[in-house]
Amino acid sequence: MTEEHVDRLVRDADPYRPGVIGDLDGAKQALLEEIMSEPTLDRVAETPQPRTRGRHGLVRRFAGALTAAAALIGILAVSTVFREQPDDGPAAPADTAAAPGTAGAGTPVVYSPVALQAAERNPRLLIDEPGWKVTTVYGFAEKQGTIAFRNDGQQLDMNWYPADQYDGYHADRLHVSAPKAVKVDGWPGDLFRYSAKDFAVMLRPRDGVFVELRAGGGDRTEFDRILTHVVRVDVRTWLAALPPEIVTPARVDERATIVLADIPLPPNFDKAALRDLGTNDPYQFGARVTSRVGCAWIAEWQRAKRAGDDAALRRAADALRSSHRWQVLHQMNDEGDWPEVFWETADKVAAGDLPAGYDQALGCA
Repeated sequence: MTEEHVDRLVRDADPYRPGVIGDLDGAKQALLEEIMSEPTLDRVAETPQPRTRGRHGLVRRFAGALTAAAALIGILAVSTVFREQPDDGPAAPADTAAAPGTAGAGTPVVYSPVALQAAERNPRLLIDEPGWKVTTVYGFAEKQGTIAFRNDGQQLDMNWYPADQYDGYHADRLHVSAPKAVKVDGWPGDLFRYSAKDFAVMLRPRDGVFVELRAGGGDRTEFDRILTHVVRVDVRTWLAALPPEIVTPARVDERATIVLADIPLPPNFDKAALRDLGTNDPYQFGARVTSRVGCAWIAEWQRAKRAGDDAALRRAADALRSSHRWQVLHQMNDEGDWPEVFWETADKVAAGDLPAGYDQALGCA
């Protein structure tokens, strides 16, 4: 991949667009999501496809999001959240302290205030039809995120963004096709046609966000049929629909302890700050945690170099080199390219070379 191609990917980081949104910060965020997201729908030729394994933005590869851990999610027939689960069935997520919900045959579930608040901020759309399973979840702490569902050869991605970006995205979609007015569970929006088997619906802003749903693998009739099963649910129903492997805010501390077990932490690293990562599938959580650690070590490396602190400089370099032994990255490596992205950047810094664009590659603030 040439640097020119990389520059184009940064400019065109929204994977669904044929044009360019002139918001550099949005492009950086979209690029980071590409680095940390799974392979999705096959797109028409005009659409960039940077999510597949073997490609990466600034260091030759983009990362996939569906990991071996995420693969354990299994089938989530979303319609089951609307009926009681059998006593011997898998329990719905049970977060600690707060208002009670329901899981299984009358088994009470309590969700933490953090989990409830995070769920309240997202659109909470599900597919009320058997056979669909969740494959990717991330971004629920912000007004921007993704949840992807798959059913055999069909896939439906739901991406949401801050409401103030709606006009720019909608203007871009007008280059795709003429809009057709539709409603999804009473929520008005516009349908755009990319090809005979590739459609998207952009819902109008609501509660500070707007949502884009995109599906492939079926014709317009099938897409319309799927849309009739998309429903907006309450917070507890949405949380109960998440597979138990999903890292909710209440599970962050426990999961972070596992992820960080063999990782040297930078000076003043705040593990509690990881709670702001929201709700993520295991791959996304691992990528975001190691991003925080890696960026902090690089910042310490830069500080030590400026201060002439050779001992601290060596500690930072040694910590970055040790990433080749971090268990979480090896667990992720079979399913996505984030570990390769991380290792290549870490190795360059450890060798004394701070690569241009490292902050975009690793998602450093």
